[in-house]
Amino acid sequence: DVVVVGGGVVGWSVAYWLKVLEGRWRQHGMRVLVVERDPLYSRASTVLSVGGIRQQFSLRENIQMSRFSASFLRNINEHLGVPNEPPIDIQFQPSGYLFLASPQSAAALEATIQFQRDEGAQVTLLSPTQLKAKFPWINTEDVAVASYGLEDEGWFDPWTLLNAFRRKATSLGVQSCSGEVRAFVTSANHAMPPAPPSARIKYVHIHMPDSLEYQPVACAIVINAAGAWAGKLLEADGLPRGLCQPPLPIQPRKRYVFSWHCPDGPGLSCPFLIDTSGAYFRREGFAGNYLGGMSPPEEEEPDPSDLSVDHDYFQEQIWPRLARRVPAFESLRVRGSWAGYYDYNTFDQNAVLGPHPQLENMFLAAGFSGHGLQHSPAAGRAVAELLIKGRYETLDLRRLGWDRLVDGEPLQEHGVV
Repeated sequence: DVVVVGGGVVGWSVAYWLKVLEGRWRQHGMRVLVVERDPLYSRASTVLSVGGIRQQFSLRENIQMSRFSASFLRNINEHLGVPNEPPIDIQFQPSGYLFLASPQSAAALEATIQFQRDEGAQVTLLSPTQLKAKFPWINTEDVAVASYGLEDEGWFDPWTLLNAFRRKATSLGVQSCSGEVRAFVTSANHAMPPAPPSARIKYVHIHMPDSLEYQPVACAIVINAAGAWAGKLLEADGLPRGLCQPPLPIQPRKRYVFSWHCPDGPGLSCPFLIDTSGAYFRREGFAGNYLGGMSPPEEEEPDPSDLSVDHDYFQEQIWPRLARRVPAFESLRVRGSWAGYYDYNTFDQNAVLGPHPQLENMFLAAGFSGHGLQHSPAAGRAVAELLIKGRYETLDLRRLGWDRLVDGEPLQEHGVV
């Protein structure tokens, strides 16, 4: 009935919610298949992220999804617990996010904080004096104001959440397979000219790993949850080119994460700090270990063809910014590094959710631009509601649909890290 392309946390969330919601409104069992080309998740965005969750966004929909997800994670065993299996512990660290603003961006941050409060987020503003009193290890030079999340912010283990969704969905009857979707058969493939204004996907061609064979799977619905490759999926063989315009503006963007040790660094009260320069870090465990990174400017994006790490980027770009903000980091020692992908929406850095306008039975759930992990519980439920009920019920996410791409009206999110 439903083929979910992409077995990351968003894809498995959609599959889970489809089975949960069908139990309330349908008598028969929906057959759901999740297709993942990287069964070891060695290149998966989910498990290579730093695992943050925050309420501090500038877009209403993102705040609402964060609030839904925080409640979901707080009660995760009620949702994803499987009988006769150990309880789920996502190792949530409720240390909050701390955004620092320069004098030039202070007014914008203050206005955003008021908007977040109106949406129910628990966020406070700190003056430089208050900031220094609360976090004495911070150099407050050039900081005009800071925003600090008091509730439902912090970080958790991404791998645990992914596996929890996968185990629960599997226990509810969701099937999965290892393979890559490279082609489709649609109703337009055999249509006579002129080209039809829309088409339905009839078959998904799944290529088996290490093989020339493929398996055609007949289906009623396709969910494009392919993350960083969601745009490329719409260029697959068999999809009419004229029906896939404008192209889905989602690209893989490589992001580095570095780990370091600093015994004199911030202690247990250390938040997830985002500097005025864009550099960020958080505590990792309890023994003076930290994770951090920084997104590069658009003109300096690294080659996303592999997951190699540019170690000079830390030495030349990130470390000076960190050491300026936290003087103790002058003596940090790098421990390791890795790279992962953002499913980056070049249009407005926000998710694209809902039906494709020309492919009648394809639904989209991609383009989160770095906040897919934290929004996966909410986004998965939203897409499942669209499929089963034909409308959003829990959260109104209509503005995140395809129409804004066609109309050229971006929903800009100013809180992308």
